[in-house]
Amino acid sequence: MEKTIINGNTLIELGFRPGKWFKEAIEHINEHQLEGEAMTQYLEQFKLPPEIFPHANPIDFQINIRPENELEEDNVNTVINSMNELMKTPTLVSGAIMPDACPTGPAGTIPVGGVAVAKNAIHPGMHSADICCSVLLTDFGKTDPKLVLDAAHESTHFGPGGRDRASQFRFPMDLLAEIEANVFLNDQKCISAARSHLGTQGDGNHFLFVGKSKKTGNTMMITHHGSRGFGANLYSKGMKVAERFRRELSPQTLKQNAWIPFDTEEGKAYWEALQIIRKWTKLNHEVLHDAVLSKLEMEKENRFWNEHNFVFKDGDLFYHAKGATPLDPKFMPDITGPRLIPLNMAEPVLIVEGATTESNLGFAPHGAGRNMSRTQHRKSKAEQTNEEVFAQETAGLDVRFFSNEIDVTELPSAYKNAETVRNQMDEYGLGTVIDEVMPYGCIMAGDVLKNAPWRKKRRRKN
Repeated sequence: MEKTIINGNTLIELGFRPGKWFKEAIEHINEHQLEGEAMTQYLEQFKLPPEIFPHANPIDFQINIRPENELEEDNVNTVINSMNELMKTPTLVSGAIMPDACPTGPAGTIPVGGVAVAKNAIHPGMHSADICCSVLLTDFGKTDPKLVLDAAHESTHFGPGGRDRASQFRFPMDLLAEIEANVFLNDQKCISAARSHLGTQGDGNHFLFVGKSKKTGNTMMITHHGSRGFGANLYSKGMKVAERFRRELSPQTLKQNAWIPFDTEEGKAYWEALQIIRKWTKLNHEVLHDAVLSKLEMEKENRFWNEHNFVFKDGDLFYHAKGATPLDPKFMPDITGPRLIPLNMAEPVLIVEGATTESNLGFAPHGAGRNMSRTQHRKSKAEQTNEEVFAQETAGLDVRFFSNEIDVTELPSAYKNAETVRNQMDEYGLGTVIDEVMPYGCIMAGDVLKNAPWRKKRRRKN
């Protein structure tokens, strides 16, 4: 009797989902003429758990935002539509959006100003590449704010890339040992970024802000940045691992919402990697603040910080905050003070505290957010020069761009109305303002691409 030759359809009929392993398995079965129980036992190693399907309807989420004009209405509708798709992700059990919410990416992508709560799952796409974007405040007492800003300008580093070897900060050996012990972080690219990017602030909306406490009159310095290339490398690896799990467990889930199950070796290692990134990012703030203190030959009076772009764990629940400030102390084991909410360079940085409620899920806004894209904002200012917009919007402030090129998309008009965000914080119970750091000045990267080599070449050609 002639032996039956099996093919891919045979495996599909047996309930297996197509995969790269099909070719090898088919060749093995046919070569060894496996059938019946023998073939079943061999195929057992390739058996996957039942496919997990997205929810037919979105899980309910809290809406802590209300549009106050036509521009905001379009923005809020886009955010809500994206959240509706996001909340079909099968791991999610709850979610919320904040008053500073704005869309990013295709529908179903967590918006800036969004919180998504997953059970036993970490979604790298829901914390994005800028892992642990955060803010740190140091109280400089009665020091002249100009002295602080000048010393900070000499100490900080904005723009792409890292510091050269001569200006790098000393890297702690205990932190290096933790990095080398983690499977996600122990490679030369990660370690090199961790060393050279320490004490750097990147570009975009990251800043160094100096102002005075409304309550005490003390000068305070606040930095805003994330984990730079070190965290971006982890994000890239995390997304690849999550995609592998998505294909095996839930191929109908949107790619950007792929997850790593926490109860796997990969899940545990990724969670540990996130904590190391968090430790590095806090140090990234501290070395800059300490360098300014050293230049001024003084000691700090107070210091506190919080991240607002991270994953927070509470039992088997993982709170993905994509631009949301944690109010609940359970999210921050090293909490030393209230939380910080920056608005824009011409507005105070809010110092807040607050209780967890059913609607806020333990979070507050992280800033002012945007109602339009950078491109739309540039077009809206097309009738004025960059210098004119800058002079108009920063009058009375000492605002500097590290690249010496104005970035109009980071000026106050690029952001939502700060008063609206504050009013909605009160309306929805999203934290209480206990002090304000009134602006003196700030440093930002500026338009770091204006003089990029390829743009210089294009201008010469034209």
